[in-house]
Amino acid sequence: MLLHDILNIDDGVEVFLAEESLADLINLPVTSEILGSGPDVEESIVIMDEAGRSEDEREDGGSLLGVALKLREPADLWLVLTDRYSATKALESLPRSSTSKVVRVGERRFLEGLVEWLAVSLKDELFCESCPVVSPPLFVPERIENLVRFLRPLLPPGGELLEVCCGSGMATQALKRLGFRPWTEEIDSCEICMALKSGYLDPRRTMVLDARMMDRFFPLHHFDAVVGFMVGLIDDVNWSLWKDVLLRSSKLAKGLAIYTTYTEREARLVAGALNSAGWDAEVVANPDDLGIYDQWACVGRRKGRRKVNSVSGRKEG
Repeated sequence: MLLHDILNIDDGVEVFLAEESLADLINLPVTSEILGSGPDVEESIVIMDEAGRSEDEREDGGSLLGVALKLREPADLWLVLTDRYSATKALESLPRSSTSKVVRVGERRFLEGLVEWLAVSLKDELFCESCPVVSPPLFVPERIENLVRFLRPLLPPGGELLEVCCGSGMATQALKRLGFRPWTEEIDSCEICMALKSGYLDPRRTMVLDARMMDRFFPLHHFDAVVGFMVGLIDDVNWSLWKDVLLRSSKLAKGLAIYTTYTEREARLVAGALNSAGWDAEVVANPDDLGIYDQWACVGRRKGRRKVNSVSGRKEG
């Protein structure tokens, strides 16, 4: 896995992440317990951010991403700890050893390594006593084809995308067919597990997390576009929650946010929220023969941004 490559250790060596979820990387419940117990460390590897290091900077200079500790108890393994995404900065209390090996890696690659470890561990049922998933996720080719037609003139070629609330990854296949390798987010771990087992999602870019926490892992305006497909169902009871999810997710986009819905009313609610937050959002019809998925969309652009292409309510082709 990527963490092995980052640490320059053999694939057969056991590597574990101290925390069991991305949310725990924010609060660090296990990391704090480990550091408080004074672990017996045989070796250590300091993981530094490779960005911004000058040639004359000393080897351990720069920004700390994490540490890997080689333990003998309770088992012979490497344990990776990071406080990069937490306000607690727990690793500041960890004594530095002059004999520690130092590796340097880009922050995005480091995050991919953490995300992959968590995704593979989820897929391999490391965190579950039993798996309720007994069948592969639903796949509707007609839906994917309709999304490809709709998205092709809108999305910036080669851009970095974030798909929020991706579910089991069915709509993600449209992004993949268009040549994108999106980051995907979903709060339901069983949906993600099912998608990973079916090969629908990329383990290095699949995050089990509340979308409202994504800004702990990515800076504002990081992505060329943020998308979400079949958001909802939205009603009067849950609209405040959906509004918060979509507005906070949209802040991660440089200039384009696209959300599809089942009904026109839902799309107009989303467009109204984006407009109130300073976006230029329009509601677009996207009918197909099935009449089930992604029938309407809200296409939002930051004010002052040139439109990528005009959008029609008619299907292409």
